[in-house]
Amino acid sequence: MDDVLPPTIKFPPRRVGLLAGAGRFPLAFAEAAKAQGLQVYCVGVNGMADEEQLRAVCYSYAETPLARLGRAIRLFKRARIDRVVMAGKIEKTVLFQPFRMLRLLPDWRTLHMWYRYATRDRKDDTLLLAVIREFERDNIYFDSALDYCPELLVKHGFLTRRKPTDAQWRDIRFGWDLAKEMGRLDVGQSVVINDMAVIAVEAIEGTDRTIRRAGELCRRGGFTVVKVAKPQQDMRFDVPTIGAQTIKTLQEAGGRVLAIESNKTIMLDQKDVIDLADRLGIAVVAINAEELELRLVG
Repeated sequence: MDDVLPPTIKFPPRRVGLLAGAGRFPLAFAEAAKAQGLQVYCVGVNGMADEEQLRAVCYSYAETPLARLGRAIRLFKRARIDRVVMAGKIEKTVLFQPFRMLRLLPDWRTLHMWYRYATRDRKDDTLLLAVIREFERDNIYFDSALDYCPELLVKHGFLTRRKPTDAQWRDIRFGWDLAKEMGRLDVGQSVVINDMAVIAVEAIEGTDRTIRRAGELCRRGGFTVVKVAKPQQDMRFDVPTIGAQTIKTLQEAGGRVLAIESNKTIMLDQKDVIDLADRLGIAVVAINAEELELRLVG
């Protein structure tokens, strides 16, 4: 009998690259990949990635300025990395500061990416796909972090003891389609609703700042945040993500409900987040379009 393994069986790579931005997501990925026996070669974006924590978990750590794609590509090639995961928030606001070219000092690979792949617009999907295409010129390909740690996705159902009221369910249904449309337009992933009115829509500032702005505009509080994946969501990047900070910001701003899309949203440190929401009296529910349709019919 031949001992050759069937060609359909594929072993995971022994090493994987990590292009890390801000927040806890890069660390959660690195910990999960390490637990699977993978060596994580991390390149962190200077000023955004948490160098201390990532260096402690990853097999190798180096940093690159935001606009130096050429350096990131060289670092991965030097480590013989051809599969990379992108995780963490990239603060786009730096692109709109005065004298951005002098501040960023882009290398020629970044300039090539910018003028070859990102001339149509500066939306998130456009820019991140442009980064992916520039790496692919050197045979470096991006995977979804969820290929390695699918357990980070939120399952369907009520996550907290507190559940939305009937009025809050109306706000969730109202906000769902609006959030999906904002996602389709690649504007943002979150909307804030109160009494069937739109209080705030996420754009470049991110979810936490959107929630804070909603708190300033809706001083009575009690509002609902709806956060969803884009209809065209590429799971390699910009997957909707929440964590403990989201819950803290929601409570401080006066919000009462967080509705997220099940099986399309990452929740970091899920048990801690749910425990915190229970302590603060925040209702967190993971839903999908089918459930909302049933509730609407009912």
